[in-house]
Amino acid sequence: MFHFHLSTRHSEERTGNMSSRKGLNGACSVHEYTGSFIGQSAHFKMTSVCGHVMTLDFIGKYNSWDKVDPAELFSKAPTEKKEANPKLTMVKFLQVEGRGCDCIVLWLDCDKEGENICFEVLDAVLPVMNKPPSTERTIYRAKFSSITDTDICNAMNHLGEPNRNEALSVDARQELDLRIGCAFTRFQTKYFQGKYGNLDSSLISFGPCQTPTLGFCVERHDKIQSFKPETYWVLQAKVNPEKESSLTLDWDRVRVFDREIAQMFLNITKTAREAKVESVSKKEKVKQRPLALNTVEMLRVASAALGMGPQHAMQIAERLYTQGYISYPRTETTHYPENFDLKGCLRQQANNPYWAETVKALLSEGINRPRKGHDAGDHPPITPMKAATEVELGGDGWRLYEYITRHFIATVSADCKYLQTNISFSIGPERFSCVGKVVTSPGFTEIMPWHSIPLEESLPCCEKGDLFPVGEIKLLEMQTSPPDYLTEAELITLMEKHGIGTDASIPVHINNICQRNYVTVESGRRLKPTNLGIVLVHGYYKIDAELVLPTIRSAVEKQLNLIALGKANYHQVLEHTLDIFKRKFHYFVDSIAGMDELMEVSFSPLAATGKPLSRCGKCHRFMKYIQAKPSRLHCSHCDDTYSLPQNGTIKLYKELRCPLDDFELVLWSSGSRGKSYPLCPYCYNHPPFRDMKKGMGCNECTHPTCQHSLSMLGIGQCVECENGVLVLDSTSGPKWKMACNKCNVIVHFFENAHKVRVSPETCDLCDAALVDVDFNKAKSPLPGDETQHSGCVFCDPVFQDLVELKHAAMRHPMHRGGQGKRQGRGRGKGRRPGGRPNPKKPKDKMAALAAYFV
Repeated sequence: MFHFHLSTRHSEERTGNMSSRKGLNGACSVHEYTGSFIGQSAHFKMTSVCGHVMTLDFIGKYNSWDKVDPAELFSKAPTEKKEANPKLTMVKFLQVEGRGCDCIVLWLDCDKEGENICFEVLDAVLPVMNKPPSTERTIYRAKFSSITDTDICNAMNHLGEPNRNEALSVDARQELDLRIGCAFTRFQTKYFQGKYGNLDSSLISFGPCQTPTLGFCVERHDKIQSFKPETYWVLQAKVNPEKESSLTLDWDRVRVFDREIAQMFLNITKTAREAKVESVSKKEKVKQRPLALNTVEMLRVASAALGMGPQHAMQIAERLYTQGYISYPRTETTHYPENFDLKGCLRQQANNPYWAETVKALLSEGINRPRKGHDAGDHPPITPMKAATEVELGGDGWRLYEYITRHFIATVSADCKYLQTNISFSIGPERFSCVGKVVTSPGFTEIMPWHSIPLEESLPCCEKGDLFPVGEIKLLEMQTSPPDYLTEAELITLMEKHGIGTDASIPVHINNICQRNYVTVESGRRLKPTNLGIVLVHGYYKIDAELVLPTIRSAVEKQLNLIALGKANYHQVLEHTLDIFKRKFHYFVDSIAGMDELMEVSFSPLAATGKPLSRCGKCHRFMKYIQAKPSRLHCSHCDDTYSLPQNGTIKLYKELRCPLDDFELVLWSSGSRGKSYPLCPYCYNHPPFRDMKKGMGCNECTHPTCQHSLSMLGIGQCVECENGVLVLDSTSGPKWKMACNKCNVIVHFFENAHKVRVSPETCDLCDAALVDVDFNKAKSPLPGDETQHSGCVFCDPVFQDLVELKHAAMRHPMHRGGQGKRQGRGRGKGRRPGGRPNPKKPKDKMAALAAYFV
């Protein structure tokens, strides 16, 4: 959650209590208090935004896959900034709170994305703020790296200005990714999903960063597949320094690949009875303490050692940061600034039972200055900012915090020192050796025991010329082994090395290739490409290798960084890069047959995929149901494909037909506890009425007489969402239910009733359709021996206790037998609902931070 505060100057000095309230969008709190701002009395308002206020998107028809040639997206298609989450009405909320304020202080995350959000906030707020004299400054930017009172107060005392160039670099990246990604994604998705039925991916996406990320995984897969094991031989010798001990020696030649040569070496050494010591050397060595922790190293360790995916680890790190436990988790820097309070951070860890002794010893003996790392000029390294316990953080939160803390303590600890002994032997003409290590000072390995020097067999005390009896000499036959699939940690290293993505976006790109079914995460968090991922990458290599190689994206990232530094023109970089990719796109379209040839080998054509399900309304032959994502129906005779709703099951609906087009209806269901509705495959893809959109089932169809339509089965306005209508699920008996045709609200009612029917009559109180219910005689809840009753689901006192809402709290006043005429319960007839509760909103996290300014 990002935040900022606004201030209004006062003529009198007042400081006092803070008051808090929810903003009009219900998601963000507003904290108000009085205090001093730049030497003047001021009334403060502090509030927040939920991520980006705005998002970039195409306008009008250019958002339709069917109406626009993807090639137009590179230049012709206009873009606009839209609200990132329209339901939050963030712009209106900001304007209401900012109206009449004199100054604004921006406390957004101190990275390029945060800088971009600064200007999104300013665009919303500046038009409604008080107009200052031309010489007076009203916009301030706070720079901070942790949410501690010291860092916050220090930021408040050193306010700067938002950086327009950094914000522009984010704008450029957004527009490039939108135009390039959408053009390639739309083309290849429509092309291949129109030909193959078992691709098992709802979106065959392309991304300027995502695709090179997949390329690294497939490159390793190709090395594994092309690997040919070779046999080699190793000479192994054992000597007996003492009667009941043996020492295994390593052959100085390491290995040979010729069996006869290996046998020759065995023959000339196995006759020797003694091994002679040729040299003994001892040397003190140092294993350096780690550099301070940056984002990429944290993600590597989280995946390799803690078993956390990069995106999951980043989410946990962000939560630890917003709760004040660690410093800002997005940083490229591995060097602490000279004025960083290392001792202060260390003192806070002095009472933790896991490392209290180590910390106290460091504080009393004196800390070591951390190694000089790389200073990227962004944020200090990731550092624990306050003490925590396992109970406080729990699970993965504690595991990541523990690692970050141990790493920090290790950076101010001493290096690990050990004595390494090398003994060289001769057995006949061949040389062998052994190495031993003895720790003299464990240093940082006490707090990071997994880095400790492994215990090895002790070496005998000997001098040059000593002889030891040879216990055994043998020839070992072995084979070279292929590399393993890339781990997430190795992939992160490759992405960083080649400049693919940023420390913040690397987890997103890895998560994307997993979600698109391009790779699967195997044991040890290794990434194994799927058939689809392999074919895509091989196809890109075949057509245009630069689409998948990291080189071109790395060059683009450098240009974006130049924009951020003010050394490159935003419009020129954008125009030049889009022109390159537009040319590549046209060449890709012209050459798609090359990738298609690879697809044919791995995937089945639509006509050969799926199982017969429902009849086509045009040719009356059976269409095939293709279950692989995206699930769809295909008529091989007409060569037509019909989209279906996803993430549920599809079955034939009683062999009933649509009265408009004669297609057999199918029933979509999200499960026994979810909702279900029938749909016509043709109407779902080609809306029959003007007030319908593509992707609507019978529960949204406005056909006036069809028995499956909204007109016949709609009961009343949804109790939770604004536009939804509760529609009777006529297939749900005897556990009857009605479900909203827009949101996930489900209302269970009249269990064990024989029949539930929507009446053409409406309720006098709320205008909802009445329901005729025929109850089971043995289980009828009606008074006396009655089994039939007609009434309003919302207002009838007889029905009141027979209705149960799922997925949301039943808070509508009519459910409690409301009195008086109310509006908005009709079946979607244009009335707006009355007394509708606000939807649930994200939990606010700003009260504690605002308290720093009181």
